[in-house]
Amino acid sequence: MHIPDGYISPTTAVVSYLVAIPLWMYGFKKLKEKLNEETLPIIAALSALSFVIMMFNIPVPGGTTAHAVGAVAIAILFGPWVAFVSVSLVLLIQAVVFGDGGISAFAINSLAMGFVGGFVGYYVFSLLKDKTKYAPFIAGYLGILASAIVIGFVLGIQPLFWSDNGKPLYFPFDLKTTLIAMIGVHLIIGIAEGILTQIVYKIAESKGVLV
Repeated sequence: MHIPDGYISPTTAVVSYLVAIPLWMYGFKKLKEKLNEETLPIIAALSALSFVIMMFNIPVPGGTTAHAVGAVAIAILFGPWVAFVSVSLVLLIQAVVFGDGGISAFAINSLAMGFVGGFVGYYVFSLLKDKTKYAPFIAGYLGILASAIVIGFVLGIQPLFWSDNGKPLYFPFDLKTTLIAMIGVHLIIGIAEGILTQIVYKIAESKGVLV
């Protein structure tokens, strides 16, 4: 799901940063409100888990990847703002140290996987938690699917707006092709994300660490 450098236009990159920066600023404030001696090691552990699972990438046609994220598990336990910041920090380390995802695409990757995935999963869980014991699974599944749709949309509009005499300057595949590829793969990856979210939630519940 990581978008690498060179796949989005400079305009897309700038707009994504303009959107992400104020959200990061607010997200860090919300993170500080949650941090204490008890929550810090848990958030750190979940962030580390997110880092590890995102390193197991499945190639998607066109140059991006599919993988679990772990954002929804963090969002359910500590809120979507904490999930957004945590996943953003993970993505920054991956981009800078491992070259997994690009600096130009860092903001859009963070918005898709951390913000959209975290918030969608959090609110799906909030709606379903009193209706089914599988609410964490469903939230994780739909959260990562929402992230994949955002990534697919951003990539798919690149040739629509940024081409030279019909030749794409950045990402080469159209919106329909890209959305089908991203959604199709994550319909399967979503199962892993859902299972992960369910397990993390159940462990947290048994340990009495739910916020």
